[in-house]
Amino acid sequence: MTYQNYSLKQLQQIDAAHHLHPFTDHKELREAGSRIITHANGPFIYDSEGTEILDGMAGLWCVNIGYGRDELAEAAYAQMKELPYYNSFFKCSTPTPVLLSKKLAEIAPKHVNQVFYGSSGSEANDTALRLVRHYWVLEGKPEKNRIISRKMAYHGSTVAGTSLGGMDAMHKQLGGAVPNIVHVMMPYAYELALPGESDHDFGLRAAKAVEDAILEAGADKVAAFIGEPVMGAGGVKIPPVSYWPEVQRICRKYDVLLMLDEVITGYGRTGEWFASQTLGIEPDTITTAKALTSGYQPLSALLVGDRIAATLVGKGGEFNHGYTYSGHPVACAVALKNLEIIEREGLVDRVRNDTGPYFAKALQERIAGHDLVGEVRSIGLMGAIEIVKDKATKERFLPSGSAAVTVRDHAIAQGMMLRATGDTMILSPPLIWTRDTIDMACERISKALDLAQADLRKR
Repeated sequence: MTYQNYSLKQLQQIDAAHHLHPFTDHKELREAGSRIITHANGPFIYDSEGTEILDGMAGLWCVNIGYGRDELAEAAYAQMKELPYYNSFFKCSTPTPVLLSKKLAEIAPKHVNQVFYGSSGSEANDTALRLVRHYWVLEGKPEKNRIISRKMAYHGSTVAGTSLGGMDAMHKQLGGAVPNIVHVMMPYAYELALPGESDHDFGLRAAKAVEDAILEAGADKVAAFIGEPVMGAGGVKIPPVSYWPEVQRICRKYDVLLMLDEVITGYGRTGEWFASQTLGIEPDTITTAKALTSGYQPLSALLVGDRIAATLVGKGGEFNHGYTYSGHPVACAVALKNLEIIEREGLVDRVRNDTGPYFAKALQERIAGHDLVGEVRSIGLMGAIEIVKDKATKERFLPSGSAAVTVRDHAIAQGMMLRATGDTMILSPPLIWTRDTIDMACERISKALDLAQADLRKR
């Protein structure tokens, strides 16, 4: 690499001159300058000035086996030497997507046995939308094409992904969403539960919003409901236990397909291979990406249930959809090695039986009592910290999100990478975290909260 020949200032100037970042206020970024991350190892990332930062976000929800894994680089190199690329068109395939598909069918829920590949979670959700609508056409019900989603859901940044998602700012910038997609309330008890309403009753009420949307449109018009098992980018919103069983019952009652977005929760995050297994959900499609390769290569896999697959295969007709890089042999080789490592090191079991419970306990005992914290919650190695001005009333600081950004900035200065989403701090660390790493994280988060509180008082 030649970046060592450049100073931080030079790299920042080049970055500002030529590089547009995702989800960024570019005026603000160019006034401050980018942090340049140059290398990483295990659970840590390092910037150009040598600063060591504990990565609490696994890159962007994806680096489950941590950084610096030579085996993945070697798998990519070996595949590049043998066959760097060939497509999955022209009735052709290559060995690695074939073998990866077999592996995914083995670890997925029993009724899920088919895979369609892309390069990102956004692409996978585009595919899921296209496939579900195509399914109903094949079933002779083309009018059954409405998709029900949720407010504040995130399903990607493509036109279809943005449309499926429920983030108003993204819809506004899009200026014209894919039609026949509606959004209902999210299962976010901390803000939306009524006074005195139990978690159980709130979960049923949030699920009823799905049923109400089906009845409003007419069940003969509704193709599917899409949801993340745990809403990730929207703030790690964990639904009450009553929510998903009721949503599933409603979907079955009205013959509505269930599309599950596990781009964030897939491949061990919740203590099972898939959150659908953790929560007992039986979806018709499962969107995955990110941790499929631990972020070492761009790859997504839409897992397709037997009901849809039987119609697709049995009734025939071309599915007019696909990508140049569908089933890319190098990316699939890396995914196979990544899944092998997760299995070999027992990371899924570790999250379920050891680090996940310890993470939950540590957040409750060491973070929840802070004056700035209204609530902590977690599932597996996935957590959220609600930042409030008043714990009793849940009053937030103004402007919205400003306090969380203050906490985030102090956390990074303390060597802890966190993400601020609205008024919520979120964590999704590599699955290689140990109890010692969790202790380190809580210590640095506590310091950040103290420093942020002092700043907020001054304001």
